[in-house]
Amino acid sequence: MSGRKIRNMEEFAAVSGISRPTVSKYFNDPASVRASTREKIERALKKHDYRPNIFAMNQNRKLTKNLGIVVPYLADPFFAEIARRIEDMVISAGFRPILLSSHGDAKLEVENLESLLSIKPAGVLLAPLGRISDTAAIERFCREVPTVNFDANIDGVGEAFVGHNNAQATEMMLEYLTRTGEPPVFFEMKSPPNPNANKRRTAYVETMERMGHTPHVIQASGEGWDIEEIGYREGARVLSEDSLPSPTVFCSNDRLAIGFLAAAYEAGFKVGLGDDCALRVAGHDNHPFSRYTCPTLTTVSHNYSAIATKSVETIMAMIESGERAPERKSTLFDGELIMRASA
Repeated sequence: MSGRKIRNMEEFAAVSGISRPTVSKYFNDPASVRASTREKIERALKKHDYRPNIFAMNQNRKLTKNLGIVVPYLADPFFAEIARRIEDMVISAGFRPILLSSHGDAKLEVENLESLLSIKPAGVLLAPLGRISDTAAIERFCREVPTVNFDANIDGVGEAFVGHNNAQATEMMLEYLTRTGEPPVFFEMKSPPNPNANKRRTAYVETMERMGHTPHVIQASGEGWDIEEIGYREGARVLSEDSLPSPTVFCSNDRLAIGFLAAAYEAGFKVGLGDDCALRVAGHDNHPFSRYTCPTLTTVSHNYSAIATKSVETIMAMIESGERAPERKSTLFDGELIMRASA
């Protein structure tokens, strides 16, 4: 028997080397996991003399096994990818994922939460719209249902936030671009739907100034989620005006960059790393299509797996304990530089 006192299911999962969702699934129904996994869990139970909080588990069984997942725009491949990963883990933990899209509409975001409230979910994973969200309505919902925010943070709302380290990722890209060529301009939407955009612009300006370079921000007109079209149209305008202060363009996200690449091609500008190239173009997010642009797009990848895993583990720990978090915690995962042919 181990001398260490195991206080909750999350600690038991860590010391036993078994994933938190699998442990939760076992305690809800031992027959739902593979025999070899069940034997491993039961050996660990004996070794560590751990007994789950039966009272909390009984309380949780009064709830449905539904777990809500709300994203801003499911047609965006970024949100589709991270939602897919979260869904897989929620199912593995023995819960039913209810996936809803807010379609970039703050009113629909609230309606989605109200719909979830009517089915008494065990918890909710929410990627909020951010600056246009009805914060008061979301706060009311979070008082009723254990909620973890991911991707976009609304300060003080929900039990926890899990997301991408936009400042680190932006600084990393700028260090690479300035080391390998001309310091970049920053190409963004004037009214971006993605709440992370403003964090990236701020990081761009601060990092460029710290490096001793003059920041140049170019804002594309347009609203909504037709981001490639906006990048294409506004990229064509900028290129036709010959107004770029640098041949290096760092786009706020990959969808803008995809549109900009198309505009550059039509305007006759060769993009890439060679001496015969007129432009370098980079993006941010490692959009699923960024590997297939021409040229392939240099970008920064989110740690999809870590963000999805931490989000699910956090909400499952709250469901298992039957208690709210004593304090709201934020967890950021660093991005990874993906060097391809465009910059």
